[in-house]
This record gives sequence, structure tokens and C-alpha cells, in this order.
Amino acid sequence: MTAPGVAPRAVVFAYHDVGVRCLRVLLAGGVDVALVVTHDDDPAENIWYGSVRALCREHGIATAVHSDPAEPALLAAVRAARPDFLFSFYYRHMLPAAVLAVAPAYNMHGSLLPKFRGRAPVNWAVLHGADRTGATLHEMTARPDAGAIVAQTAVPILPDDTAFEVFAKVTVAAEQTLWGVLPALLAGDAPRRDNDLRQGSYFGGRTPADGRIDWRADAQTVYNLHRAVAPPYPGAHTEVDGVSLTLARARLVPGCLACGMAPGLAVLDGRIVGVCGDGRMLAISSLLHGATEVSPQQLQTMLAGSAAQIDITRVHP
Repeated sequence: MTAPGVAPRAVVFAYHDVGVRCLRVLLAGGVDVALVVTHDDDPAENIWYGSVRALCREHGIATAVHSDPAEPALLAAVRAARPDFLFSFYYRHMLPAAVLAVAPAYNMHGSLLPKFRGRAPVNWAVLHGADRTGATLHEMTARPDAGAIVAQTAVPILPDDTAFEVFAKVTVAAEQTLWGVLPALLAGDAPRRDNDLRQGSYFGGRTPADGRIDWRADAQTVYNLHRAVAPPYPGAHTEVDGVSLTLARARLVPGCLACGMAPGLAVLDGRIVGVCGDGRMLAISSLLHGATEVSPQQLQTMLAGSAAQIDITRVHP
């Protein structure tokens, strides 16, 4: 809590859309943002989200980029800012204990804690077939996503939602969560409740390799994988005759229309489908080789020329 008439001062660690929107909330709420620590964009990553650094330039906010948050120079900069609060909004590194000791610290996590703790929470929620998720503001501790819950907002995950669509909902939920609790937080009387770590699970990061499809799995599992990593994420992928193909758009077809067919890609009635281990299938409306669309005729030719037809090596997501 700050003295009456004095704007509360914060150091913010932020990246991605959640970083942009939550930083805007702090500014709208009258917080003096003394320093923002962010990341350099990864040139190997598809940057489809907003820029924290660009927002800081617009508002004349000092920014710093540190590849290691444990660097002594970063700790010195945080201390020199004399913050009343620290905030982390989709910053991708754990903050060391020395930084957390500078001021009360709060993190915005993209799930309904204690569920889906850890990395890529939206993608994991979709992959596991969850029907709801959300955003949680919680106290930061040395253990990731383990501090007391301050506030959270739920959003639905509809059966055909992709992770990209769910992330947009979670971004709004994060903004609403912070906006709703910020006055109480700044006044020092925000509520707290236990983050029961006996519930839910911790998940690690994901890589493009985790998107490899096992067509022997049931159709819902394959469809959930597609939804969890559909573009602009790297996409669920498979191989035909050594050629990598990515499912860009697909939907789950009701009923067992492919019973007796071997699992894998196929062309039925002039359309591309993915046959799954339970006899159900996905209707694939966009199949890509790199950035190039693969037509049903092209896939049919590939399948005809493939001795193994398709690689269904099991790789766990």
C-alpha cells in the first residue's frame, strides 16, 4: 500500500498479448510503471501477438531486456526503481528470489489455478479436452504458479475452439481480472485464497515435435491435438512418404464413417480425411506442405506412391 496521493510504483515483467493488455490496465489504473522488463522476439517463432516494447515506446516507459533474470544488473535496476509492486504478465522466465524480495510480486497465469500450472497452459487445456479455463492473478513465490490466488476469471472452451481462439478469451479474462482487483490490490486489502497444489497438475513447455499425430489414437484425442496446436501455432503434423504435412483446418466428423479403414490420411469422395484408431475421422479442409496447400488429388498421388502410406509412429504429446 502506498501513501495517500502518491501513485503506486511498479516494475513489470511482460511479454505477449497478456503483457500488453495487463500493462494497459496498470496505466489506466494510475500506476507509475517505472520499468518494464521484456524479451527479444525469437526469430524462429511466429510472432502473431502484440509488442510490449512498442507499447512502452508509445508511453515513454523505460524498458530493459535481459536473457537471464538472475543477472546482477537486472536486480540493481529493479532495486533502483524503488517499486511498491512487481508484476509478471506472460514473462517467460522465473524470477529469482532476490528479485521477488524487492516488493510484493504478482503473476498473471493463463489458467484457473491450480489447474494447468506451468508452461503453455492454454494449449495444454485444449489438448486435454477441458471445457473451461481462464486467467488467475496470484502471489509469486520461488515455486512456479504456487502462490496464493488473488483473483481469477473463467472462460468457456467450446468443442471446436482452437488454442488461438481460447487464448484470445484468456487475454480478455486477464485484463478483466486485473482491472477488477487492482484497486483493492493497491490499497493493500485484496483477498487471498489458498492455491491447493493437490489439485491440478504441472505441465512443461511444448515444442513443434509434440504436434506429431498418432492416427491410431481415438478421433477426439487427435482432434484435441489439432485444436491445441493449430496455426498460428506450429500445427499438428504427419508424414506421407517422408513428406511432412500439417493440418491447418479440420473438424471432427460425427459417427463411425471410416470403420475398417487403416488409420491415417485418406481421400474419400474427393475430400481429405484423417482416419483414426476408433474408426471415426477428421474432415481436413486445409492440409499444408510448408506454406503450400495440398489438394486431394495431390494427396492421392502421394498416398499411391508411398509404400508405407503413412508414418503412424506413436509420439506422446
